[in-house]
Amino acid sequence: MADPLRLGIDAYSLRAFHWKDIQLIDYAASLGVDAMQLDIGDLASQDAGHLRAVRDHAAERGIYLDVATGCICPVSSAFQPKTKDPVQYLNDSLTTASQLGAKVMRCFISSPAERRGPVPVQRFIESTVQVLRAARRQALDLGLRIAVENHGDLTSREMRALIEAAGKDFAGSCLDTGNPMWVLEDPAETVEILGPYALTSHVRDSVLYEHAGGAAFQWVALGDGTMDWPRILDGFRRFCPGIPLQLEIITGRKPQMLPYLDADFWKIFPDMAAADLAQFIALAKRGHPFEGFMVMTDSMENPLAEYVAALREQQRKDLERSVVYAREKLGLGVRGRG
Repeated sequence: MADPLRLGIDAYSLRAFHWKDIQLIDYAASLGVDAMQLDIGDLASQDAGHLRAVRDHAAERGIYLDVATGCICPVSSAFQPKTKDPVQYLNDSLTTASQLGAKVMRCFISSPAERRGPVPVQRFIESTVQVLRAARRQALDLGLRIAVENHGDLTSREMRALIEAAGKDFAGSCLDTGNPMWVLEDPAETVEILGPYALTSHVRDSVLYEHAGGAAFQWVALGDGTMDWPRILDGFRRFCPGIPLQLEIITGRKPQMLPYLDADFWKIFPDMAAADLAQFIALAKRGHPFEGFMVMTDSMENPLAEYVAALREQQRKDLERSVVYAREKLGLGVRGRG
């Protein structure tokens, strides 16, 4: 049997708990995983002494840390530090990641909705490349590499072009297996295209199925979906066996429609290859809607306290059973293996 891929969790899987760094690390260790992606927003403090304590605590608990920051593209509505220069924001995040002992820091560009907005995709790409290039020296000096997530905004080929334009010596991919749905890609193909550039990952399952207007998808716990995991994991083993597979389990959201039978839909995918679409449609034809029970409150504003409590329990249980599935059914994870 092939050597097991490292298994981790993304702290975002537990977003409704609002836990901070040490608690998240202890929880990851209790699951017996190898790694965790910790967002800078999950830090209790960015004081240098606290960051050293978090770094040392992760090492003591045997947890490899990736660090995540937010949007780095100044033309994106997701770029929040409006009063800060995007390069300074990225450099500050790199400094924090370095103090945490990380070697990889994830960031993102935009969102699926913005692909449908007035700003051309190429402008997002060019703006992000400029920011990345400006932060190159800081990243190299700190011994860090920047992993840009395919966030439902770019296709895998667009992301590959962005990474190559920025520079493969310091930039790469945070390879997400759930977001390819937004851009009509089979995640197995995404892994094969972005795998050679991958520095870290977000791994989750999805159901994809035919719909009257084209197709629909919904994110589910690992093992509840219709993805081709043997092919996906074969891609990880062939192209990026050293990266941790960080489970980013997102449940509690309604199905999303992909109306590719509508001619207007194709305005945002002018370069889609027929062979890629055919592969996606074939995956949808083999799929089916989610057949279990799910509390769908994750995207609600100001839900009732009872709903929040149910969502927390669902997030915890879905993550924990995803870890079990990853370990027992997919053979992932190094720690705790006989």
